[in-house]
Amino acid sequence: MADKKLRVAVIFGGRSGEHDVSLMSARSVLTVLNSAAYEVVQIGVTREGRWLTGADAIGKFERSKLDGLERFVLPPDPFEAARAFNPAIDVYFPVLHGTFGEDGTIQGLFEMADVAYVGAGVVGSAVGMDKGVFKEVMRANDIPVVESIVVSRNEIAGDARAVIERAEEIGAYPLFTKPANLGSSVGVTKCLNRSDLQEGLMEAVSFDRRALIERGVANVREIEVSVLGNDDPVASVCGEVLPSREFYSYESKYIDGTSKLNIPARLPTEVSERIREYAVRAYKLIDCAGMARVDFFVEDGSGRIYLNELNTIPGFTSISMYPKLWEASGLSYAALIERLIELALDRKAERDRTSRIYRSQV
Repeated sequence: MADKKLRVAVIFGGRSGEHDVSLMSARSVLTVLNSAAYEVVQIGVTREGRWLTGADAIGKFERSKLDGLERFVLPPDPFEAARAFNPAIDVYFPVLHGTFGEDGTIQGLFEMADVAYVGAGVVGSAVGMDKGVFKEVMRANDIPVVESIVVSRNEIAGDARAVIERAEEIGAYPLFTKPANLGSSVGVTKCLNRSDLQEGLMEAVSFDRRALIERGVANVREIEVSVLGNDDPVASVCGEVLPSREFYSYESKYIDGTSKLNIPARLPTEVSERIREYAVRAYKLIDCAGMARVDFFVEDGSGRIYLNELNTIPGFTSISMYPKLWEASGLSYAALIERLIELALDRKAERDRTSRIYRSQV
């Protein structure tokens, strides 16, 4: 491949509440991809799930004017997948936040099609995306997380009062409700009483069939770490989010831009190192690859650390923490994108070493 440009397909949009965030992230990635090294193909996925490609697909998706774009199909048959574009795509770069992009579903398609792709595989994506399962894996491995329970849409519909009573056993208000499978703070509610909790649960299960209810931790600092790599991942410096609202909401992340970031975070060295250690351990535990942003709470006074969540396709907008933390660690945005593509090719080469044929010796 040294004699030709790598063909990289950036996929964005998607059937998710994070569709608009995906467009913002993809715009940033497309802006820094080196045209001397890469031939870029743009593939947009509509809110209804149609895959479309063509010149300036990102601009057309941003304007909601899809005229002139062509249908694209990535078949699960590896031989057909290789002919989906001519010449073939070398690396798929999904910038699809949330459901059908970050949850292992598209990764399963990539695996079936036997193509190289940026980011975690099926298991890492699925576990990282499911807040309930992820927290249980962390608890089982002695990584501290905040007390929480997961409830289903049907449980809430069947006996909301019983669900609320279970939730109140976690701790005193405030409690937080979140869709079990979503990110970017979509569908997250801070609940100060029973009425808020009921409303928050209905909001959460409008985005997913399961909701996470979590104890609110008072007086916390929000610390984030970027992780990069496959089998030998490394962690960036720590950064701190200073929310402009009660918590780091969707609006403060992507709309008003008023939240501030401290990079590096002002933390004692031993606390920073413990957070970075937890981040890498969590990454390895769920078999993550490529990239992830790992989010923590640090309780003021006690200094207690809680791992909050791990995002396998973190935001890549101009104000996103993931690339900013790597810039502060000495890796530029453009170099970061190049490294992620290299890691995708390495992961594919490793996957190709796996035998798919077994012949009995009997």
